[in-house]
Amino acid sequence: MMLRRDRALLAIDIVLDVAFHAGRGAEATGGAEIAERLQAQRRGIEPVLQALSRAGILDSTRGPKGGYRLARVPRGITLAEVVAAVLDGEQEEAGGRLSMAVTRPFWQSLDALLQEKLAATTVADLLRQASAAGLRRPATEPLNFAI
Repeated sequence: MMLRRDRALLAIDIVLDVAFHAGRGAEATGGAEIAERLQAQRRGIEPVLQALSRAGILDSTRGPKGGYRLARVPRGITLAEVVAAVLDGEQEEAGGRLSMAVTRPFWQSLDALLQEKLAATTVADLLRQASAAGLRRPATEPLNFAI
């Protein structure tokens, strides 16, 4: 899993972006907006968005006001789920005797530690980190003052 960290990090970035900007009940955020905020190509993130939708992490809506929002509350989505959604089915490459006896087990032990950390971290934890870093979520509803 660690070998494909670029795709895993992109998936985490996308889910965090959707949680930060759209959440669960707000208007959906479009794929083009997500790509722009992540400074990524739209065609590059589209397969990841589709995988996250198939895994039940994101809800997608088609149409002019369509886009993506979280399918569940942020505290109910672990980073392990997010990573598994985009790396599901990837196979390890074959290796020689040294690789199979030494480096592969070493890499698997690192991978197990990473998996443990991902399983213990939720999207809500990342939102708290964003808040602690001084980032403020956009208002999802217009302010309405009645006197």
